[in-house]
Amino acid sequence: MKKNPTSILAFLCVIAILAIIYATMMPQWVSKNEEALAEFSTERALNQVKIIAHKPHYVGSTNHELVANYLKLELNRIGLETTTQEGFTLNKKGLLVKSKNILARIKGTDNSKALLLLSHYDSAPHSFSKGASDDASGVATILEGIRAFLYAKQPHKNDIIILFSDAEELGLNGAALFVDQHPWAKDVGLVLNFEARGSSGPSYMLMETNKGNEALVKEFSNAKTKFPVSNSLMYSIYKMLPNDTDLTVFREQGNIQGFNFAFIDGHFNYHTQQDDLQHLNTTTLTHQGTYLMPLLKYFSNFDLNKTTATGDNVYFNVPFGFFISYPFAWVAPMTIIALGLLILFIFIGKVKRVISFREIFRGFVPLLGSVIISGLVTFLGWKILLEAYPQYNDLLNGFTYNGHAYIGAFVTLSIAICFAFYHHFSEGKVTMNHFVAPLLLWIIINAFLANSLTGAGFLIIPVYFGVLLFGIFVITQHYSLGLNLLFAIPALAIVAPFIIMFPVGLGLKILYGSAVLTVLLFGLLLPIFGAFSKKGIWTMLFFGLSIAFFVYAGIHSDYEKGKAKSNSLLYVYNANTNSALWTTYDVNLDDWTKSYLGQTNQKAVGLNSLPITSKYNSAFTYSAIAPNVAVPKPTVTFIKDSVVGNNRYLKIKITPNRKVNRYDIYANTKMTFYNFKANGVSTSGQIGNRLERDDSKILCYYVVGNEPLVLEFYINKSSVFDMDLIESSFDLMTNPLFNIKPRSDWMMPTPFVLNDAILIQQKIKRYTAALKPIETAPVKDSIVVAKDTLKPVVTPE
Repeated sequence: MKKNPTSILAFLCVIAILAIIYATMMPQWVSKNEEALAEFSTERALNQVKIIAHKPHYVGSTNHELVANYLKLELNRIGLETTTQEGFTLNKKGLLVKSKNILARIKGTDNSKALLLLSHYDSAPHSFSKGASDDASGVATILEGIRAFLYAKQPHKNDIIILFSDAEELGLNGAALFVDQHPWAKDVGLVLNFEARGSSGPSYMLMETNKGNEALVKEFSNAKTKFPVSNSLMYSIYKMLPNDTDLTVFREQGNIQGFNFAFIDGHFNYHTQQDDLQHLNTTTLTHQGTYLMPLLKYFSNFDLNKTTATGDNVYFNVPFGFFISYPFAWVAPMTIIALGLLILFIFIGKVKRVISFREIFRGFVPLLGSVIISGLVTFLGWKILLEAYPQYNDLLNGFTYNGHAYIGAFVTLSIAICFAFYHHFSEGKVTMNHFVAPLLLWIIINAFLANSLTGAGFLIIPVYFGVLLFGIFVITQHYSLGLNLLFAIPALAIVAPFIIMFPVGLGLKILYGSAVLTVLLFGLLLPIFGAFSKKGIWTMLFFGLSIAFFVYAGIHSDYEKGKAKSNSLLYVYNANTNSALWTTYDVNLDDWTKSYLGQTNQKAVGLNSLPITSKYNSAFTYSAIAPNVAVPKPTVTFIKDSVVGNNRYLKIKITPNRKVNRYDIYANTKMTFYNFKANGVSTSGQIGNRLERDDSKILCYYVVGNEPLVLEFYINKSSVFDMDLIESSFDLMTNPLFNIKPRSDWMMPTPFVLNDAILIQQKIKRYTAALKPIETAPVKDSIVVAKDTLKPVVTPE
């Protein structure tokens, strides 16, 4: 190594370039500005987060109402008049909830369309999440941004609407309530939505459009945010994932477009008890502010009627705040031109006898070998790690606390594999011959993407720099480290961030993609790395770094306070059989869950016949017999039951007799529902007058203020009535009837599932005074009398 100073210098320069790229993605400072009242202050925003995220505030909780009242007071304090919008919505997924939106409006001098600032104030249910990142950070960003904007007396032509939406965590219901029912919705021209899917890292901009993005891309660039982090590939991938935000509702139901701003690193804290003030990264919050302030100033004075377009642009950011875009239509021609230039330079090199077709073809051996081996080793390696560390399966989001160490381990291992292949199959004197292989492979990849994933069209940019560098070598036959480093910057700036972004955003199961991308990036940097002498030593160096990362990850594989193990426990009482069970979603039981479920794991039997909705469709894994506890059952009242023609009309009221949080309603799949309503509202998933569904699930109702559930619908008179309900309360840990022992400080409730809950499962039936079920076989036409002659019949408690 001592005899290879150029290699060491080149390596250090690459590290320095990467450090600059990552350092310039987001602010590296916290905007305090306590005295500068006309500027955004992270400290003031953090104070807002501290108050909002003091306790969990999910829909239906006492703290949820307290947070709503606090937001109204804060808006009043900065001089704004607030209004609230309340009402039920039933979305196409069958989620019913009564939302309360908090609104304020700032009048402009010459309004074109209103600019809407959007963030939700409810926290995730079930997991004791305080919602500091998701989404107290977004609410605080808007509160502090508007405060500074008003204090500075910024002139603005457009009205500015502030919407703190409700029930986003349940099903985007608050946003739907505003878009479908609020008179201000028709005035909105553009939305700025602040979100979070983690607790740290840069905030990414993702736009949502129904038509072309050309105008939004152009105006976002003109607004000149300091740290834009975005590209069109991210949105192309985002659209393929089952992830929606409130802005999705605006786009789909209101044809209103806008920008999302969300950070995703620290994904292991998302929707968990660890989403608190201590885990929220302060520079990430600062980054949110650097988006809001220039965009608020710009779009509050821009004609928002001009933000629609039919054309689409490819776009991406580069270090130091530059935002570049060009039309989608350029992607295919740019790929063809790159191929043409490469072929031209190859033949010039052949004429000059500096390029050999034989060596060009030999260059595919180390490249494809590295791609295949790195991809396979990483794919299988992660599978092996999941077997060696079964606790990694406890984290449903797929990113472990030591996940960044595993990214480092597999990336450095992939680099070691690259050096090993090029050590055995390539020499420094033929590096530029072998450089053709990665350039050609990248051009083929871009040709494929030009048709299938056009948003990735900007990946041709670093290829152009590589082709030009190859052309300069062919023409001058001169090797220059400085020139190679300069032409490598686009590859490092555009491709390298994806190596980390993919597993952070999509989970460690996608690590093999990062490994393959590392090899492809190595190929673009071949003029630098291929010229390294003693590649065998560099192989050992990176192999050693990889081992160090694996060792570090292994040492930090256990749980601890702040990096807790998630677990789940539910009490399920079946009123039909008068039996009770403890159950869990966990794959790996711990001492806490075993104290209820037993030391020998018994598979959950019969509990998954009525599917409990969750983000990852988690099913119960184990169960054990539990004592029967006198939990009050709900009262089921058949308010109306009559036959009109071929249809049977039913109106059923389900009233809780304890503090409850959720109802799940099921029906036999052979039952067809018409004109279905729940608490007076119809579902947006109803086609014509028929309720469409894929399984037995009818709806999931999140209860606010113990308000009863009233169902109205028609079924065919010949249908056999067969419906079930599950009533849930989120108070298993605090209910005095159970005396559940607290978790250890290195444990937390599992997110994304119904957890720490007391469930009552029972059939929805009518009873006679003698407590015998009335037969619900087909009803004869002869019972049709006056509409209201059937008196309500109530089930006993």
